[in-house]
Amino acid sequence: MTSQGSGIKKLLIANRGEIAVRIIRAARDLGIRTVQVVSEADREMLAARMADEVMVIGPVQAAKSYLDIDAVLKAVSESGADAVHPGYGFLSESAEFARRVSELGVTFCGPDAATIERMGDKVNARTAAIEAGVPVVPGSDGRVAGLDAAVEVAERIGYPVMIKAAAGGGGRGIRIANTREELIAALPTAMNEARAGFGDDGVYIEAFIRNARHIEVQILGDGTRAVHLFERECSLQRRRQKVWEEAPAVALPDSVRADLCAAAVRLAEGVSYRGAGTLEYLYDMDREAFYFIEMNTRIQVEHPITEMITGVDLLREMLLIMGGEPLSLKQEDITARGHAIEVRINAENPDKNFFPAPGVLETLKVPGGPGVRFDTGVCEGDTIPPYYDSLLGKLIVWDRTRDAALAKLAGALGELQIGPKPTTASLHAALLMAPDIISGSVSTLWLEDWLATRAEDIRKSA
Repeated sequence: MTSQGSGIKKLLIANRGEIAVRIIRAARDLGIRTVQVVSEADREMLAARMADEVMVIGPVQAAKSYLDIDAVLKAVSESGADAVHPGYGFLSESAEFARRVSELGVTFCGPDAATIERMGDKVNARTAAIEAGVPVVPGSDGRVAGLDAAVEVAERIGYPVMIKAAAGGGGRGIRIANTREELIAALPTAMNEARAGFGDDGVYIEAFIRNARHIEVQILGDGTRAVHLFERECSLQRRRQKVWEEAPAVALPDSVRADLCAAAVRLAEGVSYRGAGTLEYLYDMDREAFYFIEMNTRIQVEHPITEMITGVDLLREMLLIMGGEPLSLKQEDITARGHAIEVRINAENPDKNFFPAPGVLETLKVPGGPGVRFDTGVCEGDTIPPYYDSLLGKLIVWDRTRDAALAKLAGALGELQIGPKPTTASLHAALLMAPDIISGSVSTLWLEDWLATRAEDIRKSA
C-alpha cells in the first residue's frame, strides 16, 4: 500500500508501549510502513507484533536502549526509515536527538531542535510567553543567580514560592518553600537535584498558587499557522504526575476558556511551532486568572480525550504535517462536543503507596460499547517488565454530558478485568464515589489530600 497524502514512506518508532501502538495505527491508516525499535524486554510486546519491521537496539535498561541516541540512530540508518516518531517520554524532548535525526536527512516528527531547546528550557519558554503577550506566574525574570537573588524575588512576590528546575519537566525538579528559612534550606538541594536530573543546575522562582487547577491546551502547527483543539483539565495529580484527565475543563468560565486557547495559538505561532504540542497553564480559581507554566513539545499521554471531543486524529494530523503537508484544519472548523474522561491504569498497588506491580498479565478483558476506548500496549499473557513506566493502558470514555461520562466510566471500570496483580483501576473506582469528583470541585492539591485520608482509613482498618 502507498502512503495516503503523507510524504513519509517509512516511519521508525523510537518508543514503546501504548503510544508505540497508537503511532503504528495512525501510520498504517496513512499507508506508511513502520519500524519498531525494542529493548530485549519488549521483543514480544504488542507494538513489536504490529509493526512491519522490528529491530532490537539494546538490553532491558532504558539508558542502553530507548535512551541511547546512537543505538536508535543506527537503527534509523539500517532500516532505511525516512522519519522518526519519538512518542512521549524517552527522547521525545531531546534537542540533541532531534538535531541528530535531522542531520541524517531524516524527518523528526516534532518541532526542530531549536524550538525544543527554547521551549524545553522553562525560563526561555516563560520569556517567549511574555513576548507573545501570554500571562505568566509572578516570579523571577529568569534563572536566579544565587541565594540572595532568590530571597529577593520571593519576598517581592510573597510566600509560598516554588523553586523550579529551568530544564525540568513532567512535574520533576520542583520544591516549595513557605518561608524565607525554608527557601534558604531548599535552594541548594533543588539546584543539586536539577543538576542530577537534567544536567543543568539552573533554577527559577515562581509564586505557588494554592487554589489552582491545571489546564492545558492542545495545539497543532505547521511552522506558519497554528490552531487549538480546546483544553483539557489535569488537576488530579499525585506527586505532580497526572492520574485522571478530562476535556473540556470543569467549571472554567467561557471567557477564560476562550482567552487561554487564543493565548496558546499566539504563543505557538510566535515560536513558529511545527507538529503537535501542549501549552500548560495554572488557573487561579480565587482570581479567575490563568498563567502559562510550560510547553510540552510532543504528543501528550492524555491526547485521546481531545480526539474524543473534537473528532480529530491528532497522530494522523501530526504525521501529515511532518510529511510536508500544510495544516489542514481551520480554527472555525474545529468544534468541541460532549465530555471525555481518561484514567490511567498503572501496574501499581494504590493501597500500598503505589508500589510497582510488574509480572505476568494473566487476565485482560477490556470494556467496549459506544464512547468507550482502551489504549494499551499489552495483551493477555504478556509479562509486564519492571524497567519502565508502569502504564498498562488508558481507559477513555465519552458522552454528551459530564454526568453521563462519569456514569459511563463507572460502567467501563466495572467491565474491565485486569490482573492478577493490583492496578490503579481500583483507585479510579473509589474516586468515582467521592462527592468532590462528582461535582468537579477539585484543585491540584485535592488528590494528595484525599489519598492521605484514604491511607489513614486503610491503616486504621488493618
